[in-house]
Amino acid sequence: MAKSKVIPASEAGKLIRDGATIYCSGVGLAGFAEEVAVSIHENFKATGHPRDMTIWHACGLGNGKDKGIYHLTHPGMIKRIVGGHFGVGGPILMKLIMDDRIEAYNLPQGVLVVLPREMAAGRPGLLSKVGLETFVDPRVEGAKVNAATTEDLVELVDFDGEQWLFYRAPRIDVALIRGTTADESGNITVEDEGIFNEAISIAQAARRNGGIVIAQVRHVVQNGTLHPKQVKVPGILVDHVVVGRPENHMQTMGTQYNRAFAGDIRVPVHSLPQLPMDERKIVARRAAVELGHGAIVNLGIGMPAGIATVAAEEGVQDLMALTLETGLIGGIPADGLDFAHATNADATIDPGYQFDYYDGGGLDVAFLGLAQTDVHGNVNVSKFSGRPVGCGGFINITQNAKKVVFCGTFTAGGLQIRAGNGELQIVTEGKNRKFLDHVEQITFSGHYAASVGQTVLYVTERAVFQLTRDHGMELLEVAPGIDIERDILAHMDFVPKMDRVKQMDPGIFDEHWGRLYGILHD
Repeated sequence: MAKSKVIPASEAGKLIRDGATIYCSGVGLAGFAEEVAVSIHENFKATGHPRDMTIWHACGLGNGKDKGIYHLTHPGMIKRIVGGHFGVGGPILMKLIMDDRIEAYNLPQGVLVVLPREMAAGRPGLLSKVGLETFVDPRVEGAKVNAATTEDLVELVDFDGEQWLFYRAPRIDVALIRGTTADESGNITVEDEGIFNEAISIAQAARRNGGIVIAQVRHVVQNGTLHPKQVKVPGILVDHVVVGRPENHMQTMGTQYNRAFAGDIRVPVHSLPQLPMDERKIVARRAAVELGHGAIVNLGIGMPAGIATVAAEEGVQDLMALTLETGLIGGIPADGLDFAHATNADATIDPGYQFDYYDGGGLDVAFLGLAQTDVHGNVNVSKFSGRPVGCGGFINITQNAKKVVFCGTFTAGGLQIRAGNGELQIVTEGKNRKFLDHVEQITFSGHYAASVGQTVLYVTERAVFQLTRDHGMELLEVAPGIDIERDILAHMDFVPKMDRVKQMDPGIFDEHWGRLYGILHD
């Protein structure tokens, strides 16, 4: 009889050596091996080891406070971090990065979920156009987040007469992955997880390099009791299994377990909460006009996620396929602490396959956040006042969708509006401008988008802009009740082209709209 691979959680932290390169699965807390991270932290406090680790992760890990990557951020534990997002990693990680106490790289999430596949197959890295002319490009910042970061992980190369970026694959010593159930041989299923993450690719990459794979699960069952088609990571790839306590096995950042996120039930659409009549709903309504009948759509976190709610309110949620970069297709994407999950999804696939589809131009339209933009149409969502929040999947999605719609308020910091009777009034203007001469960091390149003929819109509560090929930003629509000079130009660092300005649909500003179904069928 084969020896069981199940070990006490307290033993997991002792398996990590100094200087190890660890690849962690997870988005927020979804799919993150929290129990194992706690064990690593406890071992460090007791022995001072492991030290000087290199941590790779495709998306943000944590809850912004005391979970996730937080457990690995005690000074001395990390030498280098390579991640897709740092915003939920907590204040200690951010301080380590901003104080130049660790090396930090911010790579696109889609690159990071595919790179382990390259390592698993023995290939040196990934050749991609994703990131060209953004801060990831070596001609701009080379994905280096702070002054302590000097080694080049991204290279500009010419191949077959075109420019590409080459991302070097890491050599992984330890893979930390998560599932729901394991048998004694380490076969892993994911029935309670809301998303798959890149667990199998990370596991294959670690084993290819002679490393180890530690899997955290909720339950352990007897050998031979798991259906082979339910096994997501086969036991031949898994070295050790740890059972996580419920508090260390969250389904999302905010939810312990939701059967709808796991795909076990489908809930009535009308049971989902509606958006209040505010600036977010106005932006979501106007952006939803760009959906298109039968479109394949991606919705980003924050304001764009409201588009799913508007689509449900307007009864058009079945006219297009909403998708998330985490591998979900169909349904209604969740927001806030449950972001990366969806209610009533039709399918769940590995994120690597989802990004293959995105990078190949599969998205008809993508809706992403608008934090800063400039006269050239560049957009920044990744760095503010020197604080490196990170890009997540933003670069892959915005660079390759046929149409991109950036969604956000026109100003930030205290904006208050009043909407009704088909008009919009600005009660209190936001303190911070978002339409600038130059963005702090280029997460989306307006020049690159214009050069490839991409359709790009910038939707706010009071105005809609479009990126033009030769003239930068053009003002297309203005909300009824808004004065262009007083409410728009006075709060921009530049003057857009204004040759064909028209009025936004007045119905968008009323409590009840009801026109989206007809618009999408015209």
